[in-house]
Amino acid sequence: MTDIPTPSEQKAANTSLGDLLGEVTRDVSTLMRQELELAKAEVKESATRAGKGAGLLGGAGYAAVMGVLFISIAVWWALGYLVGNAWSGLIVAVIWLVVALVLYLQGRKALKSVAGAPQTVDTIKEIPETLKRNEENR
Repeated sequence: MTDIPTPSEQKAANTSLGDLLGEVTRDVSTLMRQELELAKAEVKESATRAGKGAGLLGGAGYAAVMGVLFISIAVWWALGYLVGNAWSGLIVAVIWLVVALVLYLQGRKALKSVAGAPQTVDTIKEIPETLKRNEENR
């Protein structure tokens, strides 16, 4: 078996350390730029998809509102045959007010249960104490 140096070993033997470090630095810099460009492209694609999804959800929400509106009008009209138009309108309005009240109470309850970021707050509170201990050890 012969000990023939590889091309990279020959280059390392014939090139100064400064040149090798410069080449490594350029390669790392190029790699970082390429990674940054890749990240930008991925974020742009994700944002485009998210925007499209949000638009579709907005359209679905509008369609649902229109559906609820027309169902409410149909119920109002149907009840109008039984109790009169004025009373049927009032009944439909009261039903929607009850729905709104229930949703409001549930939403308020959900918001009160939001804890925020307790671990982050605790960690941030520990930073001054840690700095004080490091100052005392100097």
